[in-house]
Amino acid sequence: MSNLNQHEFSNYTVLESKQTVVTGAISKKFMAGVFTWMFFALGISTLFAAIFSMNTELLQHLIRVTDKGAGLSMLGWAVMLAPIGFVLLMSFGFQRLSASALTMLFLAYAAINGISFSFILLAYTASSVIGCFASASVMFGVMALMGYTTEKDLTSFGSMLTMGLVGMLVAMMVNWFLHSQMLDYIISLVGVAVFTGLTAYDVQKLKRVGAGLEYEGTSANDTKKLMLMGGLTLYLDFINLFLMLLRLFGGKRD
Repeated sequence: MSNLNQHEFSNYTVLESKQTVVTGAISKKFMAGVFTWMFFALGISTLFAAIFSMNTELLQHLIRVTDKGAGLSMLGWAVMLAPIGFVLLMSFGFQRLSASALTMLFLAYAAINGISFSFILLAYTASSVIGCFASASVMFGVMALMGYTTEKDLTSFGSMLTMGLVGMLVAMMVNWFLHSQMLDYIISLVGVAVFTGLTAYDVQKLKRVGAGLEYEGTSANDTKKLMLMGGLTLYLDFINLFLMLLRLFGGKRD
């Protein structure tokens, strides 16, 4: 190699090294933002769940008591079904919505989701809720770390998990009519496996999104929106993992 070629190779190596450092810093900043939004949403949900579960006056607006027994009021049904609408609105309106609008929807979603979780706190004992929450936290943390650090491509693994998720949802719809305890137990087992695996897959996918921001020249507004949707994805992974563990091991109140 001539001196000129050596010099050019040296410059190229330095530039490539600088680019790697910059991209790595952007990816880490992006992932930090994703996890910040996820934890913030979990905090909001936890707060609203605790407030409503401990306040009978607030719960009276969600529960209707008749001669036939207790059931959800119109507002209660709205609270239970609204989170699905929020997720769909944020997903399909991602391109049209501003970062501010998406932020407000995300925070409102976390709050309403927390209100719906107040029914769970009433149905299960405090010790089982805390135990399942702690277990979900450990499992989520381990799989998130694995997804972030592994060099193996989890794309094919994610496709299998997505098919498992679809099958699980179909089984849940079928069991809505069958009321089979055995099928419910199997669904919960599959759910734990699916959402545990999805945690690693989604973290790796989001890491790649963060790494690609430098090359794509994404605006600050779109970057924030991507952080919010990433936080929503991991929030859903954690919440569903927690709920599946609670279905399996949660102790119900008398």
